[in-house]
Amino acid sequence: MSCATGSINPYVPSGDMPWNRLRASHLYRRLNFGATPQEVKTGLTFTPSQVVDQLVNAAVAQTLPAAPIWYDWTREPIDNYTDFNSEIYVHREEWGIRWINDMLTKGLREKLTLFWQNHFVAGWSDYQCSSYLYEYHKVLQQYAFGNFKDFVYQIGITPAMLVYLNGNVNTKESPNENYARELMELFTMGRDNGYTQEDIEELARALTGWQASSDTCQLTTFDATLFDDTSKTIFGQTANFTYNTAINLIFSARSSEVAHFICGKLYRFFVCNEIDVNIVNAMAQTFISNNFEITPVLRQLFKSEHFFDEYNIGHLIKSPIENFAQFVHTLSMPYDDGSVTGLFYMSIDEGQTLFNPPNVAGWPGHRAWINETTLALRWDQISYWIQYFPYSVWYQLRDMVVDVLSTNAGTALSEDDIVDPALVTATIVDFLIVKGLPTAQDYQNATDVFKGSVPQNYFDEGIWNIGWDEYINQVKQLLYHIVKLPEYQLN
Repeated sequence: MSCATGSINPYVPSGDMPWNRLRASHLYRRLNFGATPQEVKTGLTFTPSQVVDQLVNAAVAQTLPAAPIWYDWTREPIDNYTDFNSEIYVHREEWGIRWINDMLTKGLREKLTLFWQNHFVAGWSDYQCSSYLYEYHKVLQQYAFGNFKDFVYQIGITPAMLVYLNGNVNTKESPNENYARELMELFTMGRDNGYTQEDIEELARALTGWQASSDTCQLTTFDATLFDDTSKTIFGQTANFTYNTAINLIFSARSSEVAHFICGKLYRFFVCNEIDVNIVNAMAQTFISNNFEITPVLRQLFKSEHFFDEYNIGHLIKSPIENFAQFVHTLSMPYDDGSVTGLFYMSIDEGQTLFNPPNVAGWPGHRAWINETTLALRWDQISYWIQYFPYSVWYQLRDMVVDVLSTNAGTALSEDDIVDPALVTATIVDFLIVKGLPTAQDYQNATDVFKGSVPQNYFDEGIWNIGWDEYINQVKQLLYHIVKLPEYQLN
């Protein structure tokens, strides 16, 4: 049960819930991979509803990435590979780098694609075909904001999914229940929610005939001779159900179960790990009323006063890839394929291998991202990046401090005017940690780190200011401190 308040009604800023940097940053952190100081400043010139529409509209309008040269490579009848065992790993890395680049530039679409990858899980380790990887990821991106029923139809016949959940060996002579079970339990309705073992067995018969093979890497085909062309009884209804009509039946006979399950997962990913039943009920009604179109549900949720409730701000724990992508994007850190490759493998070290969740249930997320090993890796890996920051990053943080403190003072300030290390520290902390630090002592500890080796009398006498060359090293030490704080791990 969530402790947040606020209804599903659109958020209207008020004295109690102002539209400010706190809430703008929250919106960009959840819908994007963070925001630069300028993006937050620009966002505040629009209403919250307008910013949501801008982000959603841009994501929906984005074109899919160009297909790689290996998008249709097979091993039979022609072997496109010169060294299959080596090249498939190269292709996975290449596409992972491409995806992280898209996360850093295209925001919400890739955030939602990341969600769907962890919903419709098809682990790369099981299919290991370059073309299957591309086709699977393309469907995730293509339908991320589309119709969920169409999404379910398409994802089930991707060759990656057919191989991963044994749909490719599901035939009328030897039905395999694996995909039928996960289709109901994990992909549409939720565990033990409106179906029986008999429904699974009958659904499996309706899904027979679809073929793919990681031995050949050929794309999906349908073999009618392997399809069970007899009557099946699912949810008490009897007909000669096919792949298409069986999926239609799930959405017509179990629409409420599907809507509540999917909306609950979207809520936990974007809002809070503790379900608010009233909010999910409202989302589910919107989902059903819009014939299972995903985008209207997202707009409703992201615009709601509940989404902007302070309890939900800084509540979720960042995944490894969210942590890295947000860090790079928020600080406008220059990057190239080499550094993005580093992000790809650092995320693997911390337990998040893109395209390869640990099992069909996906990454459990939230608190599961943090343990003694992964937390120490977070500190070390982010600190490594801080060590090699270019000057542009430090200058951006200086400009941000000047802009924020000028706004607070109601007058334009220069670097020479900013001489209070506590104000500088708090400004940087509050930019990087969405709800700031919990106590005055925590801010004092951070300020002491920021002061570093600068003599105290320089601060007491107003000699120091943020125009000093030493400022760069001071901010670097402060960042080392910030990224190790518990509050920094929250999104």
